[in-house]
Amino acid sequence: MPISDRSRNGSPLRPAFIATSSYKPDSMQVADELHPVIHSGRVVVITGAASGIGRAAALEFAKLELKVALADIDEEKLKAVGKDVAAVVGDANVLVVPTDVAKLEEVVRLRDKVYELWGEVRIMNCQWSCSPPSSLPRPLDPVAVLMNNAGIGAEGTSWDGIENWKKIFDVNLFGIVNVQQTFVPSMLHQENQAMIINTGSKQGITNPPGNAAYNASKAAVKSLTEGLAYELRERPHSNVTAHLFIPGWTFTPLAGSLHFTSKPEGAWAPEETVLYMIDKARNGDFYILCPDNETKRLVDELRIMWSAGDIAEGRPALSRWHRDYKALFEEYMRDGLASSDSGRA
Repeated sequence: MPISDRSRNGSPLRPAFIATSSYKPDSMQVADELHPVIHSGRVVVITGAASGIGRAAALEFAKLELKVALADIDEEKLKAVGKDVAAVVGDANVLVVPTDVAKLEEVVRLRDKVYELWGEVRIMNCQWSCSPPSSLPRPLDPVAVLMNNAGIGAEGTSWDGIENWKKIFDVNLFGIVNVQQTFVPSMLHQENQAMIINTGSKQGITNPPGNAAYNASKAAVKSLTEGLAYELRERPHSNVTAHLFIPGWTFTPLAGSLHFTSKPEGAWAPEETVLYMIDKARNGDFYILCPDNETKRLVDELRIMWSAGDIAEGRPALSRWHRDYKALFEEYMRDGLASSDSGRA
């Protein structure tokens, strides 16, 4: 069968997306103070909080009057962010804990400090599989939002850069595993609702060539978070939900802001990405797939569906970048975007 005929069989078009040049939280349906998780007085723990999306998230949650626990390996920058957040929500509502999420003992220390400050029970090195020991009082609900945002972007090819591979997975994947294994057993027994937000990447879904190590780590984060969501929802009377946060092009150090003197027109500011994330988390979305000023959601959806089609249709791996499929992919995108435009007409 000719490639052109075979390729057309499995290219479903996605629903229309009304693009905007920037995201503003005008569509929020639930008042901040009424949301069961994101509201005044509750606690958010943010890793990777010293810059970029983590810093922006800390400030936005502070504006919503949550208590904010900040964690990052960069102590100097973290303290500066702590001062900025304290200016919004007050010194008593900010906790700064320098933390290397790749080291379990430092994550345990972070958890202990959160509970020492905002809970009645200090949870030592317990790892409860079902419920706290009956001899201990139940902990209060100090953690409403657990945001696993720490990440690094070192490079490694499929056969080179083994040390970078280890560093990337230690932070991007095992950093999240360490935080989940440390915080979630306690969160499961809280009386009030809570949520876990793990920062993934579009590179962990469509797998563009260029950095196999980073892509693999973020693909693992996607799988880990999907598994977490299933395990949480299958628990009787579970009050904790999981969400996979997938930023678009955001002007952060990890995304290349160190190489620009000002934000590129196509990128969103970290604040815009965080506002979008908070709105979608409020709505209960699991996949929080963020657009930006260059890539609207429909384009992301079409790219994701094409990537899945590599398996379903038996195309070569990463056929989107294969010379024999380049023209077909471009045709597929044109057809998908045209269909969406005609549907809105």
